[in-house]
Amino acid sequence: MTTEQDRAARKKAIIDRLMSLEAQELATAQAHYDAFLKDAQLDDREGHDKDDIAASRENADLAAAFDAPVHAHHAKIDVIENTDFSLTDTVKPGAVIKFNNRRFVVCVSTPRFEVDGKTYMGISTQSPIYLAMAGLQKGDVFTHNGTEFEVQEVL
Repeated sequence: MTTEQDRAARKKAIIDRLMSLEAQELATAQAHYDAFLKDAQLDDREGHDKDDIAASRENADLAAAFDAPVHAHHAKIDVIENTDFSLTDTVKPGAVIKFNNRRFVVCVSTPRFEVDGKTYMGISTQSPIYLAMAGLQKGDVFTHNGTEFEVQEVL
């Protein structure tokens, strides 16, 4: 395998993991939403006491609270699916970057995740740190919150 093939394979593994994690987050949020929505529905019997009605309303409120995360994860998956993750030498949406010995995927914000023993985290294109380094290349220096960082790697 050539160096470019290595870089492409590495990047594909990172993006596949990013998508997998977001799909898992969506499935979990959807399951919570569905469970609370189901529990919010009263059965067909005619008489319901105050406890039944209160529990139904509480579960409906909880379902509504899980509706926003479901939409947020759908939106993140849409962004991931529509981002160009081709190899690049420039910090831009779809780039995998390293600075301060930490690795990031420029796309959507995510918790930390591991690929091949290395830790990554997704950052949004709206995040201040991304905006400080957008358009830079390996070796370039940028300042964020008064601290200088060097871009160590861009995929």
